[in-house]
Amino acid sequence: MGEQAGGCTDADLGFMAAAIAEAERGAAEGGVPIGAALVEDGAVVATGRNRRVQGGDPIAHGEMDCLRAAGRRRGYRRTTLYTTLSPCMMCAGAIVQFGIPRVVVGENATFGGNEEFLRSRGIEVVVLDDRRCEALMRRFQAERPDVWDEDIME
Repeated sequence: MGEQAGGCTDADLGFMAAAIAEAERGAAEGGVPIGAALVEDGAVVATGRNRRVQGGDPIAHGEMDCLRAAGRRRGYRRTTLYTTLSPCMMCAGAIVQFGIPRVVVGENATFGGNEEFLRSRGIEVVVLDDRRCEALMRRFQAERPDVWDEDIME
């Protein structure tokens, strides 16, 4: 598998597809279209999606749902977290807390997230600028601005 521009590999594109599938699933459920996948040693360990709306749970962001689905683990040092949108501070804090060394972000045009915070903690952050991820968020933000504002506490 080859290396793409910006530290992205062909494998990254494939794993991001798992996160996008979760985001699409969340959108179909009427939720916020953000998905995530946790990968270790070239295999998907868990996936998750933002379930704030579906479950009435304010901390059920896509990354948090994915980490919850991964269950108890002895460590995260060989993992990469794929997320369709740049992580908020809560999710970035969990990434730092668990020592996840690498995060691949689908897009950051619709929400700036906390990439610099992650980098300042030694975490490798790769942004794909994936148009599918951006299109999902732009559509959601246009159709459900009240829910989006609630998600980011605006």
